[in-house]
Amino acid sequence: MVLQHSDRMDSLFSPQTSWVSGPIIVGAGPSGLAVAASLREQGVPFTMLERADCIASLWQKRTYDRLKLHLPKQFCELPRMAFPAHYPEYPTRRQFIDYLEDYAAAFDINPLFGHTVLSARYDETSGLWRVRASSSAGAEMEYIGSWLVVATGENAESVVPDIPGIDGFGGEVVHVADYKSGEAYRGKRVLVVGCGNSGMEVSLDLCDHGARPAMVVRDAVHVLPREVLGKSTFELAVLLMAWLPLWLVDKILVLLAWLVLGNLAKLGIRRPATGPLELKNTTGRTPVLDYGALARIRSGEITVVPGVARFGKGFAELADGRVIALDAVVLATGYRSNVPQWLQGNDFFNKDGYPKTAFPNGWKGESGLYAVGFTRRGLSGASADAIRAAKDLARVWKEATKPTKKSTACHRRCISVIF
Repeated sequence: MVLQHSDRMDSLFSPQTSWVSGPIIVGAGPSGLAVAASLREQGVPFTMLERADCIASLWQKRTYDRLKLHLPKQFCELPRMAFPAHYPEYPTRRQFIDYLEDYAAAFDINPLFGHTVLSARYDETSGLWRVRASSSAGAEMEYIGSWLVVATGENAESVVPDIPGIDGFGGEVVHVADYKSGEAYRGKRVLVVGCGNSGMEVSLDLCDHGARPAMVVRDAVHVLPREVLGKSTFELAVLLMAWLPLWLVDKILVLLAWLVLGNLAKLGIRRPATGPLELKNTTGRTPVLDYGALARIRSGEITVVPGVARFGKGFAELADGRVIALDAVVLATGYRSNVPQWLQGNDFFNKDGYPKTAFPNGWKGESGLYAVGFTRRGLSGASADAIRAAKDLARVWKEATKPTKKSTACHRRCISVIF
C-alpha cells in the first residue's frame, strides 16, 4: 500500500515526520551508494540516511594511511562505473575515496548526513516502515515509507574484546579504526592483537616506522600470497572456480601457498583444516593476503606470540606464561554489524546482524525489506546485492505508484492510521 503524493496531503504531515515516496536507505557506504546509483538509473526516488558527515565514513575516518584495496580494482568496482584507467591495480585508500566521491556526484546521490537511525520497524496496521532518526543538531525525525534498504554493512561497529587487566595497562590502547600511521609509535614496543589482513598490515606499517611490533596469533589462519607469478591469487581463484569444484580449488590454493610462502607453522602460524574459500563462505573469515609481513616475521622484526591471558601495568602475560613489556596496544580485532541495535521486530536478520538466508539469496526479506552489503564477499558481493535489490525495487515501485481510482481513499486511510 503506497500513498500517492499530493500537495494537499503534504500539509497533514507534522514537521517531525517525512513521507518518503521511494525506498529509505540506511547507510551511505559503498553498499548504500551502489543501490542508490542503481535506483537513480531506473528513476526511483529514495531518501538516504547517514550518521556520519560524509559518505563511506569507514574509509574516510576509520582506516590507516597505508591501506590499499586488497583485491584488484576490477573486483571492487561499484555498478555502472569503472575505476579510472590510470589507477593502479590495487588503488590506495585515497584513490578509492575519490572514486566513491565521484560515484556519488555522477549519480546525484545526496545523503542526509548526521542522521543516526534510532529504530526502524514495520507497522503492520498501515503496511509501512517507520524509521526514527536523530540529527546532529539534536532534532528527531520519523521517516515513513513502503520500503527499507539496510545498507549499514558488516563493519558498522568496532569489536573491542574484554581482555583481563586491559583497563590497568597504563599505556596507549587503540582499536585499528583509530590507528593512522606507525610514525607515532617509532621506537615503541607495540602489541598488535589480531592477525587478519589489518593486523598483518599494521604490524608491517609499524616495522616500516621503526617500532617493535609483536603480533598475537591465537587461532589458525589462512595466509595466501597476494599474487602468484604476477597474477592476483583472488583472480586465479575466480578463474579456477569457473571450472573446478570449491574443494579442489581450496586444495590448489593451499598447495600454492605452501610452495610460495613455505611452512608457516615454523613461524607460529597454523593453517585451518577447512580450506580458505569454504571457510570464507561458511564463517566469513577472510584469508590473509600477504605482501611483506611474512618476510618481516622471518627476519625477526615482527614477533609472533600466542593469545593474551591478561594485561598488567606496562606488560602482557601470554597464554604460554611468558611476560612481555609493552608501550602500546593496537586492537586489530575487527568490526561487526549494528543492525540488531536498531531494526526492530524483524526475523530476517540473525542475532549477529546478518541475513539468515545465505548469499546469493539474502538480499530480500518480507514487507519491503532489503539488505545490501552483508554477503561476506566484499565489494563485489555488495554490488551484486545492490543490482538485484534495485531491479526488484524499481518493479514494485512502478507497480505501486500507478494511479488508481482508490488512491485518494487509500491515502486518507493511511494518514489517519499513522497520524
